[in-house]
Amino acid sequence: MTRRYAQLAFTEAVRAHQEEHHSRHSYARLEQGPQTPDALGPDEAGFIADRDSFYLASTGADGWPYLQHRGGPQGFLHVLDGQTIAFADFRGNKQYITVGNLDGDDRVSLMLMDYPHRARLKILGRAHTSDDPDLLERLTDPLYQGRPERAIVIRIEAYDWNCQQHITPRYSAPELQAIRRTAGL
Repeated sequence: MTRRYAQLAFTEAVRAHQEEHHSRHSYARLEQGPQTPDALGPDEAGFIADRDSFYLASTGADGWPYLQHRGGPQGFLHVLDGQTIAFADFRGNKQYITVGNLDGDDRVSLMLMDYPHRARLKILGRAHTSDDPDLLERLTDPLYQGRPERAIVIRIEAYDWNCQQHITPRYSAPELQAIRRTAGL
């Protein structure tokens, strides 16, 4: 866990529960240090580039959280630099909940899963939309059938690798085909 993630996630109520359940001492040191945003390293960038989906949470003006699955071709979530990621926002069901939520609160949370390897990366950031055609072209795979409406750009505040406990391995169809080929099936 990074210092910045602990600084943002460990609210007063969270710290009280840590104290009550005797984990506060081991986590308190993580909050020490400067309150500067985290920068992605090569492990995070590689993990992000390998994903073909992730979960994105935003919060509406009424305080209700909204969680949705985002998918696309492998690597559709791009690392632009050490503190910025972005993706083409493809046309979907036209509810525009995330985009509407970002108008009032730019804070988002992402969870990226690698089910076969039982790994997850959690990201806290601030998001905005962009209609920049050059950026949209950079983020769009011309072979993918989805139609992009905008780019969503996320400035990373913090990230955390989570333990693999309780992650059930799951495999996509291409991953199963590769396993079958390797096994000679």
